[in-house]
Amino acid sequence: MPQSLLRYTNILSIVGDLIRVHVPNLAEGNAQANYGDLALIEQDGQTYSMAQIIKIDHEEVSLQVFAGTKGLSTGASVCFLGQPMKTTYSPNILGRIFNGAGEPIDGGPALEQDPRVEIDGPSVNPVRRVLASRMVRTNVPMIDVFNTLVESQKIPIFSVAGEPYNRFLARIAIQAEADVVVFGGMGLIFDDYHFFRTTFEEAGVSARTIMFTNLASDPTVERLLTPDMALAVAEHFAVEESKKVLVLLTDMTSYADAMKEIGVAMDKIPANRGYMGDLYSQLARRYEKACDYKGAGSVTILAVTTMPGNDVTHPVPDNTGYITEGQFYLHEGHLDPFGSLSRLKQMVQGKETREDHPAIMNAMIRFYSDSVNAAQKQAMAFELSSYDLKTIKFGKLFKRRFMSLDAAMSLEQALDKCWETMAECFGPEETLMKQSLLEKYWPNPEQLSSTESDSQRAEEASEAAAEA
Repeated sequence: MPQSLLRYTNILSIVGDLIRVHVPNLAEGNAQANYGDLALIEQDGQTYSMAQIIKIDHEEVSLQVFAGTKGLSTGASVCFLGQPMKTTYSPNILGRIFNGAGEPIDGGPALEQDPRVEIDGPSVNPVRRVLASRMVRTNVPMIDVFNTLVESQKIPIFSVAGEPYNRFLARIAIQAEADVVVFGGMGLIFDDYHFFRTTFEEAGVSARTIMFTNLASDPTVERLLTPDMALAVAEHFAVEESKKVLVLLTDMTSYADAMKEIGVAMDKIPANRGYMGDLYSQLARRYEKACDYKGAGSVTILAVTTMPGNDVTHPVPDNTGYITEGQFYLHEGHLDPFGSLSRLKQMVQGKETREDHPAIMNAMIRFYSDSVNAAQKQAMAFELSSYDLKTIKFGKLFKRRFMSLDAAMSLEQALDKCWETMAECFGPEETLMKQSLLEKYWPNPEQLSSTESDSQRAEEASEAAAEA
C-alpha cells in the first residue's frame, strides 16, 4: 500500500492543541513519521486540519494540530505526509498577508502554484557571514544617532504592556531603508492587526511588505510557526535576490508563552517560572537567522519583547539579552537613552556616517545625563548653578526634539539639529570636543538665531495644538 494512504486511528489522548497517536512498528520504519514533518488529520471522512510532529517516543507520536482540537474526537485518523512544514516564497507574496499557518487572509489570488520553501532550517554557516559594516537608516534620531542599527543585527525592543511599541514598530517599517520588510505578529489583538494593515496601506509601503499574523483568537500552535515563516521568507529574499531585508516581530514574549503552553501539554518539566529549559536555544535559533550574507543580501531582526511587570530579569528578556547585540528600551513613551544600547554601532559610526557622529553622540548623552541630575537637584530644592540651568534647558529640548516617538529626520538632519541644540544651551568650550569639529560644524550666530526663532514658533504651535 502506498505510504500516503496509510491511516492511523488509535488516538491515545487529546490535550490542548496536541494529540498523541499510537503508530505500531514505528521503529521498524513502517510509518513515514519524522520529527517536524506534517500530517493530515481526518474526521468523519472529511479533512479536519494539518498537524506537525513534535515528539516521537517509541510507538507514540505527538502532533500539534494547527486548527486546534475543538470538536476533534478520538475516532479521527492521522496520515503522515513525509515532508516538513513549508511556506510560499515568490515575488507574488510581496504585499500579501498570511495567517500563522501560511494561508493568505487578505482576499487576494490563490498561491497554490507558487514555489514553497521549508521553514525552521539551520542557521547560516559562520564562514558565509560578513562582518556587519552597513547602517540601516530608520530616520528615528534616537536610533540613527544614538544607537545605530546595523545590517545583520538582531536587537529587541524591551517594553511593557501599554507602551506604544506597536506604533513605534510600524513607523520603523515605513521609514526604514530596506528592500523588503517582513512582519511577524504573534498573539495580536484584532485592533493591532488592523492598525498594522491599514498603516502600511496608507503609507504606501505594502508593495515591499509581507505580513504573517497570528491573532490572539487563533490556535496557539500557529504562534510558534509565525516567526519561522517570516524568517524563512526573509532568508530566501536575501540569499536568492540579494535583498536588504528587515524582519519585524511582535511579541516574542507571546511566542515564548506559546512554547510554555505546548511544553506543559507535553508534560515537560518546567525550568524557570514555568518556561521550558530549552527557552534560550529556541530563542537563539530564531535570532541567529540575522545575517549579512557573503555575496548576497542581509537579514536584520528587530523584535518586541514585553517585560511582565517591567521585570528585566523575567526569563524571556533575560535570555534574549544574552543572544542579541543590545536592546532598545521603550519606557514612558520614549526610547530611553540610558537603557538602550546597540553593540554594533561603532562598526558604522564615523566610518559609514559623518565624521562628527561619534563625538556628537557622546556629548549629547553627557549633557542629557547632567540634565537628569540637575532636575533631581531642582526637585529636592538644592541650589542650582548656571551650568545646571543650562542642562535643564538642554534636557527639555533633547526630549522634545529627539526622544519623541514622532521625531522623524534623516541622520544628517539629526546631527545638524544636535549641533544647534548644543549651541542654544552651551558655549563651544563646554562641549569638550575637538577644535577641528567645532570649527567645521558649530552653527554661526546668524544661523543659530534663525534656528531658535523657527524652533520657538514650532514649539508654540505644538503647545497650542496640545492645549486644543
